[in-house]
Amino acid sequence: MITLKSPREIELMAESGALLASVHKELRTFIKPGITTWEIEVFVRNYIEEHGGVAAQIGFEGYKYATCISVNDEICHGFPKKQVLKTNDLVKVDMCIDLNGAISDSCWAYVVGEATDEVKKLMEVTKKALYLGIEQAQIGNRTGDIGDAIQTYVEGEGYSVVRDFIAHGIGPSIHEEPFFAHYGEKGKGARLKEGMTITIEPMVNIGSWEMMMLPNGWESKTKDGSLSCQYEHSIAITKEGPVILTSQGEEGSY
Repeated sequence: MITLKSPREIELMAESGALLASVHKELRTFIKPGITTWEIEVFVRNYIEEHGGVAAQIGFEGYKYATCISVNDEICHGFPKKQVLKTNDLVKVDMCIDLNGAISDSCWAYVVGEATDEVKKLMEVTKKALYLGIEQAQIGNRTGDIGDAIQTYVEGEGYSVVRDFIAHGIGPSIHEEPFFAHYGEKGKGARLKEGMTITIEPMVNIGSWEMMMLPNGWESKTKDGSLSCQYEHSIAITKEGPVILTSQGEEGSY
């Protein structure tokens, strides 16, 4: 079921999103060569709790961690572990926060130390794809308009859009309708209405869009071993246009 939020509910989600964005900003300096992805998990969990939030992913559909941390060819839902990060690694950190009952969800990508030109370009394309999708999150548009804008741009740059993982509505639960892909046709899919809150979270690969699941049923990797990147924001559909709830009000705050 799609739920429409009141201005007050959206305001609370923005407060939750501001906390989430502040975690990501702290990770800019925390992530460096030699640390493990488990250290990122501990830092994030402690930061959220110290600021009055709840790491909402813990226990969601049996998931055990505050973060999903995916490195290089890992697409999404990577488990934090004792994996040591090295220079040039591409790290995607995805998390959800419950602050006073309001949910936010966002993934940012980071490069460890210096980035290669290949990694820089992939990050730039993925980030721009996210914002092109956000531009389509207007009252009266359809979810297919978002997917089409993302796919057209990404494939025009010579990359591919992952097709097995999708965007979704958010609040009051982490996942709710509408569920929609980051590819597709204009004019197709659910119509966007004032008060809807959704995520947009393109996952972009250098190589093929095809993926493979690991035996644990959560983690995924690119089938051809190519690098994968992801950026995600939570968005509110309003009369004034799309409002990003997970950026502390800063456009392009990655």
